[in-house]
Amino acid sequence: MNTVCGYCGVGCIFKFDNNKLLGMGCKKGLSQLQSIDTDNRLKSVKYRADIKNNFQNISYEEAIKIVANKIENTSKDKIGFYLSGQLLNEDYYVANKLVKGFIGTNNVDTNSRTCMASAVVAYKKTLGADFVPLKMEDIFSSNLLILCGANVAESHIVFFNQIKKAKKNGLKVVVIDPRYTKTAKIADIYLPIKIGSDIEFFNLLSKHIIEQGFYDKTYTKTKLNGFEKLKTFLDSLNSDELLIKTSLSKELFNKFLELYFSSQNIITAWTMGLNQSSQGVDKNLTLLNTHLLTGKIFKKGNGPLSLTGQPNAMGGREVGGLATMLGVHLGFDEESIKKVSKFWDTNKIDNKVGISATNMLNSNLDMLIIVHTDPIYHLPNRNKNEKLLNKIPFVVEINAYSNTQTSKYANLQIPALPWGEKEGTATNLDRRVTLQRVLKEPTKGIKPDWKIFCDIASELGLKKYFNFSSPKDIFDEYKQMTKLNGYMDIYKIDYEKLKTQPYIWGEDIKEYLTNNKKGNLFCVENLYKSEQPSAKYPFILLTGRVKNSWHSGTKTSNIKQLQEDYKFVSISPIDAKELNIEQNDMVQISSIRGNVMLKADITDEVQPKNLFISIANLDINYLTSDILDPLSLEPDYNHSAVKILKIKDSKCKN
Repeated sequence: MNTVCGYCGVGCIFKFDNNKLLGMGCKKGLSQLQSIDTDNRLKSVKYRADIKNNFQNISYEEAIKIVANKIENTSKDKIGFYLSGQLLNEDYYVANKLVKGFIGTNNVDTNSRTCMASAVVAYKKTLGADFVPLKMEDIFSSNLLILCGANVAESHIVFFNQIKKAKKNGLKVVVIDPRYTKTAKIADIYLPIKIGSDIEFFNLLSKHIIEQGFYDKTYTKTKLNGFEKLKTFLDSLNSDELLIKTSLSKELFNKFLELYFSSQNIITAWTMGLNQSSQGVDKNLTLLNTHLLTGKIFKKGNGPLSLTGQPNAMGGREVGGLATMLGVHLGFDEESIKKVSKFWDTNKIDNKVGISATNMLNSNLDMLIIVHTDPIYHLPNRNKNEKLLNKIPFVVEINAYSNTQTSKYANLQIPALPWGEKEGTATNLDRRVTLQRVLKEPTKGIKPDWKIFCDIASELGLKKYFNFSSPKDIFDEYKQMTKLNGYMDIYKIDYEKLKTQPYIWGEDIKEYLTNNKKGNLFCVENLYKSEQPSAKYPFILLTGRVKNSWHSGTKTSNIKQLQEDYKFVSISPIDAKELNIEQNDMVQISSIRGNVMLKADITDEVQPKNLFISIANLDINYLTSDILDPLSLEPDYNHSAVKILKIKDSKCKN
């Protein structure tokens, strides 16, 4: 049988045969069968009224009663549901329907907030909807692929292998990144941009597009809003000053322009390097401007391709897993609430935007339900978050694994089935809906997430609204709900056919989804909202994924062939020499929020006054800045001011 990978947003399809996964995949994906039954699996319900006490085993039925009772006796505005891109569409759907439709609060959000929210907002502002207007396979019809802030060699490995294949057929690749990553090493042109200058770079590119007549004159008149305003804004900017701010040489930038202007079909792909910023939305908008100006969008081999990190972050966005949307890309306007209320047969939907995942811990909640994610590990400014989560009176953790960084703050742990023991659908980064299959007999007594949510609903007296008996039942209802939206053709999917063939929704969308069917251009300035270096903290910390680790490592850390040492900090040879740091010396990295001790890795991959630490290091967020983008509420993980100090008489052995 076929199934889909449970790691990144590429969504690799595997054949399961003779207890093996077969197909095109990375080491991590092909090894994930070993994560199904590891020592850290959560297999019993654990409860404690006070987190100072030890957990005691209780029955699943008791746990559901406790959760329902807490919900009934807690103000709806004091309840939060913290979901995850690891959930399947059916899990998301039931949770979203329960919380927004019947508990009556919009405080349901997902950890996708910390990775894709900036792209979501920018797509909606520019295109009129959260819609990715091309697919990964378009690289084989393109002349130029620009990768900005995206180390796909380690974050989207199979897509990276496809890029290398497309290069053999003539595709040119430009990598824009302050770090000389493994991806940058295959680039035809590598642009070592200064951290935080993405807005200047794309403004400069748009300025050249207009000044050199590379923009589509007919297209800008008939298909775009705001061209004259953008032109006037860009005319007011000085090209030399913009270039200086990027730290790129004129010679290198002109070489890039020559390639850009000679390429008929262009794709720009990006991920956390742009999204995770104090101006993540603005960075996305300046990138999108370049595709609108040139008309290189809604055409094969062209367009802006945001690279989703998690296996079903895209599906969560479609279903409605973000606190800033109601469901199926509908918001909290009166008409949308009326449609959804009728569909769900409820009068409980609130018209207030809910609390984002990045604000849940500091919102004085009385009850927080955390599902398949680890906010203590992944939210910035960990010292602060540990104190905040400790203050929430009742915390529920629904997870397949027991050793999360968040678990010591939980009152109740409910085990859920992991990848390989449950069925349902997921949507990859280019809108491809695929069916995840049951590969192993589900662990006795443990339920899939959707069933846990349904049981909570039943205990709340809502069984008739949540009387689902299978993932197919849920998907069929979700399909019908997508008809409420004029452009989501997910309702055409046949669940049974997904067992052999995925479905890509939105293939007929070839125009903007704004009210006047025109794309929106935006004038954007760099406001320098990120934390800036100082005499005390002179370095800027970059963060990023490494290929064999997955988030907090609850799965990958238990697979022998994936185990690596991630407790290092990358520092440039120039800085290492100045600070008398040698390879493998133990160093302390500090910010105003906290500090960590790591071994030094001296490498030319980072620029002077930059440091890099992998997100596989569980302590990384003791350092990171909790400044949020004001529009997307996504954290600024890639611009934290830090210092580095050698620990005397200490060297880490190889």
